[in-house]
Amino acid sequence: MSDGPIATVIREKLTLAFAPQRIELEDDSWKHAGHHHEGGMDAKDGGESHFQLTIVSAAFEGQGRVARQRAINAALKDELAGPVHALAVRAMTPAEAARA
Repeated sequence: MSDGPIATVIREKLTLAFAPQRIELEDDSWKHAGHHHEGGMDAKDGGESHFQLTIVSAAFEGQGRVARQRAINAALKDELAGPVHALAVRAMTPAEAARA
């Protein structure tokens, strides 16, 4: 299955920011269809509003979980301010991924 336009931009930005060894990006918007969130947010038609991300990069060496999340959020600030309602992140170093 190919990525939609938002997933493509997310992959491109994460690749530029973190030079990851691995990116797994799953659009799970369909799981949220019909759910009403505070402020009236809902999964939009066509998906690409809720994602699960697994990213493995040496750029995360020496950073805790919160710092990694903040760095990813900064790289994707435009997407998180607009079309992406939720992003679940699992960010690991290569050593952590090898143990997982």
